[in-house]
Amino acid sequence: MNTNLPEMGRWNQWGTDIDQPSIAQMQNAMALPVSVTGALMPDAHVGYGLPIGGVLATRNAVVPYAVGVDIACRMKMTVLDLPLTVFEHDHERKRLRRAIEENTRFGMGAEFEKPHSHDVLDMDWTVSPVTHSMKRKAQSQLGTSGTGNHFVEFGVLEVIAPAGDAPRDGAAAQVGGSGWFGIDGLAPGKYVALLSHSGSRGPGAQVCNHYSKLATQLHPELSKELSRLAWLDLDTQEGKEYWDAMNLMGQFASANHGIIHRTITKALGAEVIAGVENHHNFAWKETHVVQTAEGPREQELIVHRKGATPAGAGVYGVIPGSMATPGFVVRGLGSQSSLRSASHGAGRVMSRTKAREAFAWGNVKRQLAEAGVEVISCGLDEVPGVYKDIHSVMAAQKDLVEVVASFHPRMVKMAPDGEKAED
Repeated sequence: MNTNLPEMGRWNQWGTDIDQPSIAQMQNAMALPVSVTGALMPDAHVGYGLPIGGVLATRNAVVPYAVGVDIACRMKMTVLDLPLTVFEHDHERKRLRRAIEENTRFGMGAEFEKPHSHDVLDMDWTVSPVTHSMKRKAQSQLGTSGTGNHFVEFGVLEVIAPAGDAPRDGAAAQVGGSGWFGIDGLAPGKYVALLSHSGSRGPGAQVCNHYSKLATQLHPELSKELSRLAWLDLDTQEGKEYWDAMNLMGQFASANHGIIHRTITKALGAEVIAGVENHHNFAWKETHVVQTAEGPREQELIVHRKGATPAGAGVYGVIPGSMATPGFVVRGLGSQSSLRSASHGAGRVMSRTKAREAFAWGNVKRQLAEAGVEVISCGLDEVPGVYKDIHSVMAAQKDLVEVVASFHPRMVKMAPDGEKAED
């Protein structure tokens, strides 16, 4: 925990259970000439360029790999008017299971034969040659979930405190940004909720690949260790293209979740009574007070949150644990020292390859049964044991967010075992 203002040329860290390679990646990011300050969240683990759980503030420059491959990956929770007894009866559980299986698609390249329609397709996809070429693919993938750590699940939401009124703040108000849409007013108690985690799918990955390669070509002076942190100046054509494409991918990712939640809710004949949506893997233009040699100074910064949740004052977010542990609906405390950020989950403790070697389905199934969780499909590389203890992660960031509700998974679907991860 760090309670100071972010300091120019330095970064703050939350949590002590962070591996040295992740810390080294953060140190490399701070060595960039465009870097101003940063923060490392307690769920941090190694990523491409910037560690996942890393927050990097730059001056008038965007780093594609500090945004991430899955641009605008996000969490969306919808609270439904269904009774809790839906988890107790076989015929009701069958309805829940069918609703998930029929209304999204998992797996590499997953798409719908009959594409969905959405207003996002009416936006300007010519902002970048990449988005222009990927529009048809985007339409076919609307409403899909992909692979990796992406999921759709039903669970029990337990509201532990009245949410009150939450102002939109900072990152929440930006185009393609995070936000909330009505958890206010939910009385303390238990509710049925639908939770999803996925991003901008194939189009987002292509945007990242194209502009990260372009950034690398524009900065041949960077060492091998820094090459994946190559940046684009926002005053250049390349930088403007990427920025517009990134924001479009934010809208596209939100549309994916919107379709999943709308079609599942309709299939169940349910009504929406509340919800929260936020994302990570994005860059925002924000104003922050930074400690400089001349004292505190207000600066406009480009804040990259790669696997980090916006946590401005009053901004709601969802921080999941694993399929056998709770997640949490949180309200940001607006910490300046973390650049108004928090973790985006529990964080991995081992690679996917190691996970497949370390776990056996027999033991995992017993653990899930004890937790009351039904898994429709999943790979061994996403079982509970590959993640840090979510309670320790939350304890390490109690100065960044306050918990207003807990979410307990009951039925989970992820990409089938054997699928290659996209995240």
